Amino acid sequence: MKREIKFSLVFRDMWQSAGKYVPRVDQLTRVAPAIIEMGCFDRVETNGGGFEQVNLLFGENPNKAVREWTKPFNEAGIQTHMLDRALNGLRMSPVPDDVRQLFYTVKKAQGTDIARTFCGLNDVQNIAPSIKYAKEAGMISQCSLSITHSPIHTVEYYTKMAIELIELGADEICIKDMAGIGRPHSLGLIVKNIKAKYPEIPIQYHSHAGPGFNVASILEVCDAGCDYIDVGMEPLSWGTGHADLLTVHAMLKDAGYKVPDINMEAYMKVRSMVQEFMDDFLGLYISPKNRLMNSLLIGPGLPGGMMGSLMSDLEKNLESINKSNIKNNKPLMSEDQLLIKLFDEVAYVWPRVGYPPLVTPFSQYVKNLAMMNVMQLEKGKARWSMIADDIWDMILGKAGRLPGKLAPEIIEKAKLEGREFFEGNPQDNYPDALNKYRKLMNEKQWEMGEDDEELFEYAMHPAQYEAYRSGKAKVEFLADVAKRKAEQNVPAAEAQPAAQSQAASFALPTTPQVMSVDVNGQKYQVTVDFGNTSSAAAPAASAPVAAQPAAAPAASNSAGGGEEVLSPLEGKFFLVKGTSDTPLKVGDTVKEGDVLCYIEAMKTYNAVRSEFSGTITSILPAPGDTVAEDDVLMTIG
Repeated sequence: MKREIKFSLVFRDMWQSAGKYVPRVDQLTRVAPAIIEMGCFDRVETNGGGFEQVNLLFGENPNKAVREWTKPFNEAGIQTHMLDRALNGLRMSPVPDDVRQLFYTVKKAQGTDIARTFCGLNDVQNIAPSIKYAKEAGMISQCSLSITHSPIHTVEYYTKMAIELIELGADEICIKDMAGIGRPHSLGLIVKNIKAKYPEIPIQYHSHAGPGFNVASILEVCDAGCDYIDVGMEPLSWGTGHADLLTVHAMLKDAGYKVPDINMEAYMKVRSMVQEFMDDFLGLYISPKNRLMNSLLIGPGLPGGMMGSLMSDLEKNLESINKSNIKNNKPLMSEDQLLIKLFDEVAYVWPRVGYPPLVTPFSQYVKNLAMMNVMQLEKGKARWSMIADDIWDMILGKAGRLPGKLAPEIIEKAKLEGREFFEGNPQDNYPDALNKYRKLMNEKQWEMGEDDEELFEYAMHPAQYEAYRSGKAKVEFLADVAKRKAEQNVPAAEAQPAAQSQAASFALPTTPQVMSVDVNGQKYQVTVDFGNTSSAAAPAASAPVAAQPAAAPAASNSAGGGEEVLSPLEGKFFLVKGTSDTPLKVGDTVKEGDVLCYIEAMKTYNAVRSEFSGTITSILPAPGDTVAEDDVLMTIG
């Protein structure tokens, strides 16, 4: 018999690769004992990535969730691991150095054993501090090679990167095949090369199933010396998710490897609970298409985790395009047509922005840039006419070194806009911030939390944490669930014929639903409006709640005279991106080209710039409100 292969259940990623959310903490703690009872897992992915932001969007405390979720695995002797984004910590944008240091201390105290660190650019200088901080906190430092397929990303490229990480102190290496487009033979060579030089270094393989390569890749990497395999399980395996435990287990057993037995009774318990959680509310955010294998994904190379949320977001992008098409008497576009256009545009954009590995956040940046290009082109505007600030930071080198060269058209656009390229250490751009957040929390009389975990959460996710503490996040989440359930339960007789469904979706005025929501003892009356495209799509709470730092003024909802500033896309309205920025207010003077506010959409902040000079006479939405495309944001006189 060959050597032993161990399994890790990527429970967190299973959910986020399928849709938008993960189970609530009460659901997580219910399923944990059954996962342990299965008896086949040496490791479980419990948190990291978007997990904590999701908790905040629920209106839940993420620190409580991590502690309660990791505890049963710790007690059972099963290692827990999290995903972290190096320079970006747990979010989409860079994190100050002192916040990064606190990150590992907090997560170790909460029960997380292994930090799986990756840099979305494969820039080793961004990963190096995480190795140090993880080990100082007593964690295992597992460093990732973000796998993609391009003329630059060769076997030699990845072998060299792995050796550099090990020499910097990495305890383990993860082959992070986040899109499942790694070619099996090449992946086997990468593992073989690492093991030839460092046979004692454990290697874990993580992949997604969408393009169809990953079962073959699992066998190849195991034959080359891989030690751990990440798996998913029904009903969340395959498609944008991961290869199923039962398939991988049977394949490796047949190949002669020693694999643990599976308690099938417990397996069925977990399977049933996952389906129960989907039926509760999580399935409302999962596209049925995410269950499909799709060889079209080989071309754009978009990761499975991102494809899950992409399919959820696509309907909003399609609505935006078709609203424009209706106005201009153009044919409506189908979702499949939009998907093909997006994939084609990704193939156009990716090499021109320097071949960043298509992994969070840079997969989102490339996809968002491609999507904005498609939307602008469909509306008769120019390609590259909307580039979010976060994407500019990637292009300019503020997030790290790009693997490839930028296209001349991108360099020229940067020069025309007066943007400067950066070649130093990206961390230098983001000064320490914990003292600032300590001060804010003291002013608000908020507790720092056990092991400073609340301080960490606020510093890592300022806007989301404010919305959680105010109750706004829970109000909006529960209202959105109610809206989706109501729409799902529309009788079949009321459904529109297929040929009319696209057009009808833009004119669905139905009777608004009023619901009562209890948030920490505070009652809110929430109106859920279906199909109202003339105003912000967000549910309105009867009591005003702020999702912006304390320094931000309340929005002025009084109508003002002057030119209207319209939202270029649907998303959440913010006056500033962070607590250190100064928000504009009514009466402020602005010049043409000045940044007025931001629309957070598709996980990036899109700056809205003034098209004229003048004085702000009104600000219509409140910070944190959801706005629709073409909603009036401000007036300038």
